[in-house]
Amino acid sequence: MRQPLAALLWRTALAAALVCGIGLLPWLSRTDPALTVLKARSAERDPAPEVLADVRAQLGLDSGPLSLLGQWLGGLWRGDAGRSWISGGEVLPEVLRALGASLLLMSVALLVAFVTAALVCARTLHLGARRRLDGGSGGGGSAVLAALPEFLVASVLATVVGVHLGWLPALGWYGPQWTVLPALALGLPAGAVLGRLLDDLLPGAFAEPWALATAAQGLPARCVARRAVRRCVPALLPNLGLFVVGLTGGAVAVEQVFDIPGLGRTTLQAALAQDLPVLQAGTLALVLLAAVATGACRLAARLLAGPALRAGALTTLHRPSPPTRRVQPFAYGALLVAVVALGLPRDPLALDTGERLRAPSLAHPFGTDALGRDLLARVGHGALDTLLLALGISAVALCAGVLLGLLPRLSGPLADTVNAVPPVLGALLVTAAVGGGTATPAIAVAAVAWTPLAAHTSALLTQERATEHFAAARQFGAGPWYLLRRELLPAVLPPVTRHALVRLPGIALALASLGFLGLGAQPPSPEWGLLLAENQPYAERAPWAVLAPAAVLALLGAFAVTAAGGVRWPGRRRGRTGNHTSGEAPARPSPVTKELVEAR
Repeated sequence: MRQPLAALLWRTALAAALVCGIGLLPWLSRTDPALTVLKARSAERDPAPEVLADVRAQLGLDSGPLSLLGQWLGGLWRGDAGRSWISGGEVLPEVLRALGASLLLMSVALLVAFVTAALVCARTLHLGARRRLDGGSGGGGSAVLAALPEFLVASVLATVVGVHLGWLPALGWYGPQWTVLPALALGLPAGAVLGRLLDDLLPGAFAEPWALATAAQGLPARCVARRAVRRCVPALLPNLGLFVVGLTGGAVAVEQVFDIPGLGRTTLQAALAQDLPVLQAGTLALVLLAAVATGACRLAARLLAGPALRAGALTTLHRPSPPTRRVQPFAYGALLVAVVALGLPRDPLALDTGERLRAPSLAHPFGTDALGRDLLARVGHGALDTLLLALGISAVALCAGVLLGLLPRLSGPLADTVNAVPPVLGALLVTAAVGGGTATPAIAVAAVAWTPLAAHTSALLTQERATEHFAAARQFGAGPWYLLRRELLPAVLPPVTRHALVRLPGIALALASLGFLGLGAQPPSPEWGLLLAENQPYAERAPWAVLAPAAVLALLGAFAVTAAGGVRWPGRRRGRTGNHTSGEAPARPSPVTKELVEAR
C-alpha cells in the first residue's frame, strides 16, 4: 500500500511543479505579460503606459504570479479553469474541444502506426513462425519512414494528395475524412519506430521452448506468430503509452500544417501569447492523459505477462546472436560521409541571386535555394551542427535513460510528466529559464529524449527479474552487483542501445521541428531543420530544395537502424539456446560461479 501511495504523491508533486512553473513563465522570462497579451489581442494597438496599465488591471497582474496561480488552482477544484487572457472565453470548454480533436487524431494515427509496425515486422514473423529465421532483419525501409520529418510528410500529403489530386481534404477539421492525411503524417514514423522495437524482440521469442513445442505439434504458423507478438508486447507497452501522449500533445507541426485545432497547437499558441490559463489547463490535461495512458499500458503489460511474471518463470528474450557481416550500414555511412565531405569545401553562405532555385546540375549537385546558395554546401555544413548535436544528445539520453530506468519508482512518474510536455513548450520553458541561444533547442530535446529509453529499460528489467535464470542466481547467493553486471545489464544494454540508435534520427527531427517552427537555429545557419523551414514555401516550384535535407535525414535514419543491428554486449558468444553467458573465463571461479554455470 505504501508504494502506490508514494508513487501517487511523487506524480502529484511533479505535476504541481510543472503547472506552477508554467504559471511563472512570463516572470521567469523577464517579459511584460501585459505587453505580450496586448500584442496577441491587437498587434497594431499602441502599447502606451495607460493601455498596459489597463491590461494589468483586467488580468490582475499587479497582484503577482503567486496570487494568480492560487486563484487559478482554487477555481480548478470547482471545475473552473478561468478565462482566456486573449479571447475572454472560458478555458475549460476550449481545452476539452482541443483535447477531443487531438484524441481523435491520435487514435487514427495509432491505427496507422500499428499497420506500419506490422509491415515492418512481417518478414521476421513470416520466417520465425516457420522456423526459417536466419538472424537477419530488414531495416532500410523502416529507417527511411522513421527518419521522415512529420511536418515534411504533412506538407507533401497536403500539397500532392489534398491540393493537386484532390482525393482528400487538406485543411481544416470538419469530419472523419479530415483525419486521414494528418494521421498518415504522424502514424508512419511512429509505426516504423514501434516496428523496429518489436522486430528486435521477436527472434528471442521464436527461440523460446514454447515456440519449438508449438512447431513440433504442427500448429499453424499464424498461431505461432500471434503468440510471439503477445510474448513481446509487454516489453513495448510502456513505450506505447509515451507514444500516445506524444501523438496527442506533440503533433504541433502537423496540426499547424493541416490547420487542426488540436491540443498541441492550442498550447503552442497560448505559450507564444502567454495566455496562462489556457496554457496551464492544456498542460494539466496532457499530464493527466500521460498518467492514464501509462498506467493502463503497465496494467496491460502485467495482464499479458500473466502468472509467469509473478512466479519468476519467464525466459529471457535477449539471446546472443551470431555475428553478421552486413554491407548496408557501411554503404549508408559511406554515402553520408561522402555527402558531408563534398559539401564542406563549398561556401554555404555565398549568395548569387542570379542562380536562385536552380535545379541540380554539375555545378550544384543538390541545386540552389531561394537566395542562390548551394544546397550541397549548406547540407554538408549543417551536418556538423545537426549530426554532432544529435549524437551528443543521444549519448546523454542513453546514459540518463539507463540510469533512471534502474530506478523505476523514481523515473516512471518523472518520465510520464516530462513526456507530457510538448518539445515546443519545453523549448519555451528552457528559453525562459536560461535565455535564448543555440543551446536552447539542445537542452529542450535532451530534457525529454531520455524518457522512452528509461521506460524501455524499466520494462526489460521487469521481464529479466522474472526469469528463471535470475531466480536461480539469487538462490545460489549471487549479490546485487553480480546480478546487475552479469545478469541484468547484458540483457538490457544491447536492446536499449539499439533503441537509442533507432531514436537518433528522431533526435535530429526534434531539433529540425524546433527549427521549422522558428524556435531552433536562426538564419543564416545551415541547420537541417532550418533548411526545411526556409525552403518549404518553394517545395512546389523547387522540390529539390526540400528533398535534399529530407533525403539526408532519411539516409541518417537508414544508417542508424542498420548499424543498430550490430550492437551486442562485449564478450558475448552464442553457444546455447538458453540464457546469456559471458565469454570471460576467470582463472579461479568461485563456488557461486560454478553453481550458476551448472544451473544454467
